[in-house]
Amino acid sequence: MTTTNKMTLATTFEYPKYKSPGYLLDCLELQRTPTSSSIFTIYFFTKHKQPLHFIVQLTPTMHFPTTKYFNTIILLLALSLQAEALPQPLTTRSNSNSDLTLTAQLRLADTAIERYQLLPNDSDFIFDFTTNKDLPVATSQNWPVLVNVGAAFSISQLPACSMTFLHLHPRATELFAVTSGHLISSMIPEAGVLNANNTQRVIQNDLYPGQVTIYPAGSFHTQVNPDCEPANFTATFTSDEFAVGLVAEQLFSFSDGVIARTFGGGNLSESEIERLRGMIPEDMAIKVEECLGKCGLERK
Repeated sequence: MTTTNKMTLATTFEYPKYKSPGYLLDCLELQRTPTSSSIFTIYFFTKHKQPLHFIVQLTPTMHFPTTKYFNTIILLLALSLQAEALPQPLTTRSNSNSDLTLTAQLRLADTAIERYQLLPNDSDFIFDFTTNKDLPVATSQNWPVLVNVGAAFSISQLPACSMTFLHLHPRATELFAVTSGHLISSMIPEAGVLNANNTQRVIQNDLYPGQVTIYPAGSFHTQVNPDCEPANFTATFTSDEFAVGLVAEQLFSFSDGVIARTFGGGNLSESEIERLRGMIPEDMAIKVEECLGKCGLERK
């Protein structure tokens, strides 16, 4: 049987509920609901061309009437659903998706086996941080093997006397571990997490090699290297597309009126707001002035 979205069966049978004259069924039509692969509309046509229809949804635990005619319908539905659910050959799908990125093709693959077929080289399973120094983060966008893994990974370094910009990750929790050096971690949880004195809680810790901290998804956080030597760290994210929100830069993307009202109404003039916008650093690592003086380093 060739399965299509619409199938007409040339058969005649009688559904027990309709034994009165004129309800002898001479045609059965199955039509799949466009928004669901498991919902069918069954159309019955009587001798007088009076249409009757029923909505049927197939689920693994559904129990059906024992009437042989109705069982015939269910069997045909099951065969139709099963046949259309069979995976397409990978070669056919790959040809139709040839203009898609590898990451997109992996997301569309039906099974893990097909994903492995799209990754034929052993080197596909290696990410080299030494050749990705400008963006030392492995995600599904630059390392497609992470598709459906639900994780991303970073190995990086924070230079001496530097601070990472205040940021958050909207779609992932971060596990952050120091591998060398010393970092000061600061994190602000969601609103309502308060100290004993009823003020916003700020969680701050000194991190040394072998120690790890956690930044829940959506929490503001930053790290400071207060020493004269670089500090190395690794970070794991619970999403292969975790994203970054830059707190200061994105805040000052609002209009002057929104910013002024946020900071208490008319206390900030347009010139003051523009001056603050201009002070937001563009570098990923912000220099810590007092540390630069202590270490005899110059701002670059």
